[in-house]
Amino acid sequence: MTSTSFHLPAGSAARSPYAVDIDPKRAGWGYSALRVLELAPGASHPFDAGDSEWIVLPLSGGCTVAVDGETFELHGRESVFSGVSDFAYVPRDAAARITSAAGGRFALTGARCERRLPARYGPASGVPVELRGSGNCSRQVNNFAAAGVFEADRLIAVEVLTPGGNWSSYPPHKHDECRPGKESELEEIYYFEIAAAHGTEGLGYQRVSPSGPGKDTDVLAEVRAGDVVLIPDGWHGPSIAAPGHAMYYLNVMAGPGDERAWLICDHPDHAWIRGIWDDQAVDPRLPLYDAPAGGKR
Repeated sequence: MTSTSFHLPAGSAARSPYAVDIDPKRAGWGYSALRVLELAPGASHPFDAGDSEWIVLPLSGGCTVAVDGETFELHGRESVFSGVSDFAYVPRDAAARITSAAGGRFALTGARCERRLPARYGPASGVPVELRGSGNCSRQVNNFAAAGVFEADRLIAVEVLTPGGNWSSYPPHKHDECRPGKESELEEIYYFEIAAAHGTEGLGYQRVSPSGPGKDTDVLAEVRAGDVVLIPDGWHGPSIAAPGHAMYYLNVMAGPGDERAWLICDHPDHAWIRGIWDDQAVDPRLPLYDAPAGGKR
């Protein structure tokens, strides 16, 4: 791949009927996948899971997901900046249908896998909302499908929200080698939304740098709403939110390891930054929101 092929501006990864359609073949790797589906009011979309497991995650609006004889009602949310969403798990080899009465935008996070697990509903109230870092490295992580939070075969997926002016995905880190107990080998997709403000479109920046021989992914991209960055390897970070514009990104990860785990290695030149976080306050703008208490929302 060329450097520019790792950054896919909004629209460039579209393939009907999806606004974003990244499968392992298109990405040039083995496991991770992402689709973004836009449905008009009253519309529905059937899809076959094939050899991958999927999570249907509302980005805006709500929907129903029918799969394996069950129907899951997803309340969803107004936008990724307004609240945590519920979601539905679609197992491999399943036929599913997404229907939205009011219309909306829905992410399908996927991973090639071996095991066929049961179709399930994930309530918003069960999503752990974590604050990481401090000062201008503060960010919020919605761990809806993190390892150890929600069971899947290979898929790991989380949402990260970074207040305007802050850095996230920092210190730069990598997970491109299998080192048991120390580092996982995971392919990663970043999908961005940037909050508009004062009538202007927002922007941010994403850096990925080479991590060693044969691992030469090199990206410095200005990212806007709907952009995708593919990270097969390399040190990734920082993700920088422009002042006044909160940044959202959806992380989709999967890899060949026997253990489904997110184990990372910090860049040795920048790992020291973690040592000063205990002496700094978390950005008071965080959390942007918490998971709702109780219920199925």
